[in-house]
Amino acid sequence: AQEHDVEVRPIDVNASDWDNSIERTDAALALRLGFRRIDGFREEWGHRIACTRADGPFTSIEQFARRTALPPAALRKLADADAWGSLGKGRREALWDVRRTPSDQLPLFAYADAAELGEEPDPALPAMPLSEEVVADYQTTRLSLKAHPLHFLRAALASEGVLSCAQANGLPDGRKVRTAGVVLIRQRPGKGNAVFITIEDETGVVNALLWARDMERQRRAVMSARLMMIEGEIQRSKEGVVHLMAKRITDRTPMLDRLSEQDELTPPMAHADEVNRPQIPNRHSHPRNVRVLPKSRDFH
Repeated sequence: AQEHDVEVRPIDVNASDWDNSIERTDAALALRLGFRRIDGFREEWGHRIACTRADGPFTSIEQFARRTALPPAALRKLADADAWGSLGKGRREALWDVRRTPSDQLPLFAYADAAELGEEPDPALPAMPLSEEVVADYQTTRLSLKAHPLHFLRAALASEGVLSCAQANGLPDGRKVRTAGVVLIRQRPGKGNAVFITIEDETGVVNALLWARDMERQRRAVMSARLMMIEGEIQRSKEGVVHLMAKRITDRTPMLDRLSEQDELTPPMAHADEVNRPQIPNRHSHPRNVRVLPKSRDFH
């Protein structure tokens, strides 16, 4: 959608429905992401939010909790998904407010207790680095509108001579190349002699073809990599269709751990499309960093 200049808007408690929806803008139409994208969020919760909102917008997290009577788990998932933007709450601020919201009392007594507590001092929470925001987006909604994970690794990859997908696609026929991206699709039709792999970075996608005879000696990297480096030769047809004829596959998934190493990353913005989620345990990273990208779609 973004590649075709369609505005995509984030999940928000004051705008989203359960399903993705279309919103009218001054100049065109925009796509609003729905609550269904939040990992583990129940359809019943999404419909309850939309129905309650019909009586007026939500003005605070506490008011939202009273009006919807949703369980604490639902409020936490909304905060994790950064869905309180219309209330001026970022991910960390929202999680802090959700923690303070009474949840185990009748609404009248909960409201009284909250009032008795008074205003809590500003916790002065540190800003969440953009790289961590993107990781959290993928962990909770399987995509990010803020940036693409490969954007933060571009300098490191470039230092190794690894080209972006757009650069690789622009090379002439027969040129040798190394490129890398997160794996979207792996496909081996029937008992075919070729494996088709699509990888994506912040600039686009590369479609690669790996002959089965070359796959067997590097099967583990081919089948398990979430971030994959492909070395091969550009094949460009007369019709302009470009394939990368792969020879060597390298699993570069451990590079994704760097998304939690703030000192190594720079935060400029870039667009992102949906990519897929591996399991990446890392004892040095944030506990929620165990899932950075969703799984690829694999067909055999």
